[in-house]
Amino acid sequence: MATTVKEAEATPPRPTVKHGVAFLTSRLRQIGIFVALLVIVGLFQILTRGALLQPDNVSNIIVQNSYILLLAIGMVMIIIAGHIDLSVGSVAAFVGAMSGVMIQDWGFPWWLAILASLVIGGIVGAWQGFWVAYVGIPAFIVTLAGMLLFRGLTQITLENQRISGFPTEYRQLGGGFLFPGLFPADTNILDWTTVGLGVIAAVLLVISQLRGRRTRARLNLETEPAPWFITKLAFGIVVILGLTYLLASSRSGTPIVLVLLGILVVVYSAVMNNSVFGRHIYARGGNLQAAQLSGVNTKRIDFMLFVNMGVLAALAGLVFTGRLNSAGPGAGNLFELDAIAAAFIGGAAVTGGVGTVIGAITGGLIMGVLNNGMSLMGVGTDYQQFIKGMVLLLAVAFDVFNKRKASNALK
Repeated sequence: MATTVKEAEATPPRPTVKHGVAFLTSRLRQIGIFVALLVIVGLFQILTRGALLQPDNVSNIIVQNSYILLLAIGMVMIIIAGHIDLSVGSVAAFVGAMSGVMIQDWGFPWWLAILASLVIGGIVGAWQGFWVAYVGIPAFIVTLAGMLLFRGLTQITLENQRISGFPTEYRQLGGGFLFPGLFPADTNILDWTTVGLGVIAAVLLVISQLRGRRTRARLNLETEPAPWFITKLAFGIVVILGLTYLLASSRSGTPIVLVLLGILVVVYSAVMNNSVFGRHIYARGGNLQAAQLSGVNTKRIDFMLFVNMGVLAALAGLVFTGRLNSAGPGAGNLFELDAIAAAFIGGAAVTGGVGTVIGAITGGLIMGVLNNGMSLMGVGTDYQQFIKGMVLLLAVAFDVFNKRKASNALK
């Protein structure tokens, strides 16, 4: 029977090589960051003669960079909305100082000190969000003032002294491991708690990706070519299981902060991709006037973004303080620059409207691998700063090049 015109229109065209190449080109921003991470890991694995991917060193990379990754989650949301936050390092230091005072001087139990610290972070974020959203002062100015203000409050709170000696439960957040000793290394080849978590994470990845693809197909939205979808899914599974094996082979198992990071990445990715609030953030950063004309309450969006950033900065401060078992007046120095660099290296656009939580985490891991790999090679901090600066410059240049190319294609 001959195919009718209506049936022909309903039948989607078969994917071709040209279509596949065009799709990959359109995803160059997202693909490039993961390729860059793999190349950097491979390069330092060779240069350090295999030391980079030793199980204990992989665990060390995660723990050492956990607070930057936490900050990067909130920072990329701020940048997507077209803002910047220069105060997060000072806020992290201030909250860490307050938690130390609450535990050491005020006699708070560790759990109450943690909850109160998160509340303080939210209040700090609300303070800065008020000036940005409702007074209309640019975020750059407000957070620059906040950087100085909260650094000063940190020094006042601590009286320029260092507080140390926190409870064991408090320190677990930044440097503890999940169920240590449950599967001791001297009697088990792998930490089976870590193996179980890794398998669960891989299964959840497959389920979420298949469900998302089915939903996009049902709504007649753009669907990835099947070969690319399978390749991307297989790559994600290999990365999860590879990391699982390395952590399970280490002496300690899974860092608690990694579990916390995993939960936050899933939650914030869902918020940015599937919620009205997330779509409004992208709309606000992509075109402010269009968003306002569409009925988006941009002032509320800005306010909530800074409240969220304050809470995440507080959490990063708690993790950092717990890991060092110390709260000092110089804590959090340059954290904001590392978080901003992670967001931009991870694909966030300078002008706003573009970026992902996964990209920011990947950018943070690139910075962490660079730091760790160069330290293993004995590279001085002066050269480390130079190299990281060049990486950030090239990442932003890549973003500008992609935008210019897309703009020329539309003409």
